[in-house]
Parts: sequence; C-alpha cells; structure tokens
Amino acid sequence: MATSNRELADFLRRARDQCDPARAGLPPDARVRRVPGLRREEVARLAGVSTDYYARLEQGRHITPSPAVVEALAQALELDAAGRAHLNDLIGATAAAPRRRRPPTVQRLRPGLHQLLDSMERTPALVLGRRADVLGANPIAKALFTDFDALPPAQRNYTRWLLLDPAARTLFVDWDLQARAAVENLRLDAGRTPDDQPTQDLITELKENSAEFGRWWQQHRVHQRTHGAKRLLHPLVGEVTVQYETFTLPGDPEAAVFLYRAEAGSPSRRALDLLISWTLSPTVPRSEP
Repeated sequence: MATSNRELADFLRRARDQCDPARAGLPPDARVRRVPGLRREEVARLAGVSTDYYARLEQGRHITPSPAVVEALAQALELDAAGRAHLNDLIGATAAAPRRRRPPTVQRLRPGLHQLLDSMERTPALVLGRRADVLGANPIAKALFTDFDALPPAQRNYTRWLLLDPAARTLFVDWDLQARAAVENLRLDAGRTPDDQPTQDLITELKENSAEFGRWWQQHRVHQRTHGAKRLLHPLVGEVTVQYETFTLPGDPEAAVFLYRAEAGSPSRRALDLLISWTLSPTVPRSEP
C-alpha cells in the first residue's frame, strides 16, 4: 500500500471512530456496538455510497472519489475545516502520479519583515513556516517564550521546542493542550506536503523522543491554528494568559505571523507590560521580583 493510501485509510478509520452515533441521525439499531463511533456501513449510508466502495477506501485501495463524494464523506464524518482540508490533501496525494522528490528549500524572511517584527516593541510576534519552523521572532516574543535564535538552526522549530525542551513544559500551564494542538497542526502540514523530507525527519525525531507525540500522532487528528489562547507561568512575571491571532504573509502562504496580546486592564496585561519594560531596558532581572 502506498504511503498516501495508508494515510488516507488511517485518517478515515480514526475519523469514523470519533463520530457520535447518537448525533448522526441514524435510525434505531438494536445491535450491540463493539467499537466506538460509526460502523463502515453507517458512514457509507450517510455519504450515499456503497459499503463496498467505502470499505475499499478504508483499505487504501487506489480509488479517487469525486468532489461530490469527498464532500459527502466530510459531512458524514463531521469533519471541521481542517479535517476537510486534510481529507482533500490525502485524496489528492493518492490520485497524483509519483513525483521525483525535490531537494528541500529553505524558508527565509525578507530583511524588511525582520525589521517590521522588531518594530513591534509592545506586541510579541512570531513567524512560523513549514512544519512550524520559527522563521522570525521579535525581542518580546523571545522573552515570553524562548530565544529561538540562540538555538542551533536545526532546532528552531516551535513543535520540537514545545515537546522536547523541559523548560517549555514548565512554562505552559496548559502544556498538554498546546502540545497536542501543535502535533495536530504538524499532521495537517504533513498531509499537505507528504514528500517533504525535513517534515518526515522531524516526525521521526519526535516519535523517538516523545511518548506523547507518538500517542497523539497515532490518533490522526488535525488542527489549524488561527486564533486561541495560551496560559503561561513565566519565570520572571508569573502567570500570563495571552490570546493570539494568525495572518498569512502575502507572497508566502506557507508562513504565518502569530501576534500575541493580553486583555487590557487584566493582571496578564500588567505582567506582559512589566516583561516588555524589562526587555526594552539595558538589564533584565535574573529572578522573579
């Protein structure tokens, strides 16, 4: 079975297991459910395809569903926007002819964008590229999270830092939530670029060094980070909750700017302002005041 077929088959099975039969609107069935989620024949019925056709999809057979069938499957499996995008990526990879693997290209920010980041003195800002590689971070973002520029180039990856650096575990109050979201976002990236060798290398490294990564990766959930919140226990200023919004860079859809803020007048805003003042001053305290 080709890798792309195996990925599609695994995603369909996992998505089916996560469906709620009571919410699917299926007629009453007296049979005992031996597995969670929907049965194959139930997904097929909801999608308007034969059970045999759907079973062959879950077996990784070389089938290319029509756009209408893909949409019907997405509805039957209750996929969100990220799940629908991932399903289309996997089906597209299955249908595509084998391609010669291209040497990986290095993403870099234009000097002007680095200057723009640094000019945001009161707003933490990160730019993440493919597989969440950290392409840029302004001083306050480095003070809030970690100095990614001080890491070896091969280690400047947000997901790798979050999962493998012990300091990240103590920094995030909601580490499990943040780490899992990062893994699910990497799943989405991997489905979009299945032939990207640096992505596969990162996945291998994380599988070898993080038990949580292996467990979450096996669940085959996907997530697109567009906005949200992070809860931190910062070593200098204590508890900080920041909200973030993301923006795609014009001319580079594979790079996203993450801007962080704290609610005006909140203890988190005061803590963030204190961290900003220390970051902008010539000396920064080495311990919590």
